[in-house]
Amino acid sequence: MAEKRPRMKRPAAVAELLTEFFQDKPVGMRLKEGKIWLVWEKSVGEQIAARARPAAFRDGTLTVIVDNAPWMQQLTYLKKEIIAKINGHLGEELVTDLYLRAGSSPAPPAQPSPPTQGCRALSPEEQQQIGEKTADISDPELREIISGLMGTHLKRS
Repeated sequence: MAEKRPRMKRPAAVAELLTEFFQDKPVGMRLKEGKIWLVWEKSVGEQIAARARPAAFRDGTLTVIVDNAPWMQQLTYLKKEIIAKINGHLGEELVTDLYLRAGSSPAPPAQPSPPTQGCRALSPEEQQQIGEKTADISDPELREIISGLMGTHLKRS
């Protein structure tokens, strides 16, 4: 009799799976570099992040677009500290230098608003439809997860 697979504690995030899969490939390095944009505000704080944004990363040098000359001068003095904080949040030494460039920093991307929970109740027909579509799934845990996703989708549409 085949052994059951161990139960997952939680579903793995796609980002984690991609990072693991591409770990030793060039694309894996690009994924690591992309995290710089995710940790930027946490690393420099809201005040600096409102006036300076990362624009590019190449060979260890992070290009940052800064709104005006006084802020460029201030950030020049803070380069080492900023680099250390970014690398600390990344967990490795990716950034070795900052190149500051004058320009208007683009606004940070708007965060999507969290979806409202339970917009409406499922009708008995919809519940039956979900049951029929998931009946062929032999793993009860997977069947329950997919049923939940389908139900959520129907509630919100």
